[in-house]
Amino acid sequence: MSIQRTAIVGAGGWGTALALLWSKRGNAITLWGNDAGRTARVRQTRENAEYLPGIKIPDSVHVTSNIAECVSSDLIVFVTPSVALRSVANRLRAAGLNSEAVLLSGTKGIEHGTGMRMSQILNEIFPDNTAAVLSGPNLAVEIARDLPTAAVLGCRNAQCAEELQSYLGTERFRIYSSDETIGIELGGALKNVFAIAAGAGDGIGLGDNSKAALVTRSLAELLRLGTAMGGNPRTFYGLSGAGDLIATCFSQHSRNRRVGEKLGRGESLEQISASTHMVAEGVPTAESAYECARKLNIETPIIDQIYSILYEGKRPDQAMQELLGRDQKAERA
Repeated sequence: MSIQRTAIVGAGGWGTALALLWSKRGNAITLWGNDAGRTARVRQTRENAEYLPGIKIPDSVHVTSNIAECVSSDLIVFVTPSVALRSVANRLRAAGLNSEAVLLSGTKGIEHGTGMRMSQILNEIFPDNTAAVLSGPNLAVEIARDLPTAAVLGCRNAQCAEELQSYLGTERFRIYSSDETIGIELGGALKNVFAIAAGAGDGIGLGDNSKAALVTRSLAELLRLGTAMGGNPRTFYGLSGAGDLIATCFSQHSRNRRVGEKLGRGESLEQISASTHMVAEGVPTAESAYECARKLNIETPIIDQIYSILYEGKRPDQAMQELLGRDQKAERA
């Protein structure tokens, strides 16, 4: 496998941070954004002011809103919102994507209705291309500031995983490889739902003891649902499970935790959505996870309460009280 050109599909904070990171290695990077006006501003100012204000994008990163400019790349990195991934992938297919290109999903979500992971969608649309996944405690603003982090890259093709690890990893972005993709994707997706719960607790003012307990029980719930959906239990104790869960539930940079905090303080989801252009993946994933848990008959009390807050109008304080009021029992996963 020879990678000369990389296209990053999605010009939000995560996509921009990866473009900054990998351009420093001298990699040829194309950064694609769907919004032509925003993309033109980024190209002109060399700053993605709406997502990463104050951080300059080097001239070596080619910024475009023309998806046809991505199709000849050797590596396509998907970092779109999960609800947009299928439509964007179909646009790439229609534009004539290189059948030899490696596809790397950095999108964290579960498709509503189908319960499909992002790599499953890519495999369905591009059956001849090799697909891999990337996840971990990777807050975009910290990566853009060149702070050290680690990630896990999953691919069933061991040689491909090793080459991507070597090509994309740096001293400041340490990549571990794995041949397991299901758990990596589910850990990255489901932790966003639990981060909303953690933020709601912050907004209500429940304290650090309560938050630590909530995050610990979230990990147990992640294990129950994640293994029922086919993930390796060991994966959920790694970077894309426990690692990403900790970062997203506690960081002030986490948009999902921030959404939960605003909900806990009494704002409605409509008010929160109207006040920001950023996507909180935990919102659509809560609905998908709730559906998956019902189909598999898995007990998911935290996911259930977040679903009730987001989609049934339940008050966050009532949801938290119901969690606290559950029967006491022996601790086990």
